[in-house]
Amino acid sequence: MTEQASLSAVLAQIAPEGIDAERNAERAAEIVREHSASDIVVFPELFITGYEPAMAGEAACDPVGPEISLLASVCEETATAAVVGFAEKLDSGAVANATAAIDESGTLAAVYRKTHLFGTEIGAFTAGSELCLARLVGLEAGLLTCFDAEFPEPARALARAGAELLITCSANMDPYGPWHEVAIPARALENRLPHIYVNRVGEQGGAKFAGLSMAVDASGNVLVKAGGQQEILTAEIPIQVDTAGEADYLSQIREDLPVVRAGGRNKVVSDG
Repeated sequence: MTEQASLSAVLAQIAPEGIDAERNAERAAEIVREHSASDIVVFPELFITGYEPAMAGEAACDPVGPEISLLASVCEETATAAVVGFAEKLDSGAVANATAAIDESGTLAAVYRKTHLFGTEIGAFTAGSELCLARLVGLEAGLLTCFDAEFPEPARALARAGAELLITCSANMDPYGPWHEVAIPARALENRLPHIYVNRVGEQGGAKFAGLSMAVDASGNVLVKAGGQQEILTAEIPIQVDTAGEADYLSQIREDLPVVRAGGRNKVVSDG
């Protein structure tokens, strides 16, 4: 594997202060300022508004409102990109579990709405209907949120659409932490893409969050990994690597294979 470029990333494994969006936005802005030499800073799922599905409507904010705008102004000031989760107030009055991707010029490059809701999120949020690529620091970043990353298909769709990097913002709680220790490197290896995964810690809404944030290279190797407490990690992540001679799963997967029942040749699932 030959390194052609790298990305300097900060993984902010921290807990928000309740559903205080203003204070949480200020904290995120402080962290970006403190790490202005980095290319990108990634925060957990719903960091700005806190993980309180039952209070999602009360906590929700506008992606062009003061909270995200504050962070965007600091991204412009420091020439640093940021990815952060928040509860988004939709025009319909509903709320989405959203991720804001702000580029290094301070432009809101994308708002991704979580497509695979989990547990109590299902009654609190409206699921997104599309996946999303965001142009950040010169790279096409495929955005995922927590439970999304437990399915191979969303990451694969992003890879096929041109993603050069996967970024997952998460609020994964006990006892599911070990599941993501498997899923995050797997999504990287399957798609030959580096993967930044930032989970939160602490307790909120009756859940205890597992931490274990990590940065993974395109071969599934863990470059840095956090424990279960508040921690801010930095990582140099190889980008655009040469994987000649290694398994390229996206180009080699066969999708023309029917499923048949053992002992007979009757087809169980149509091959399309």
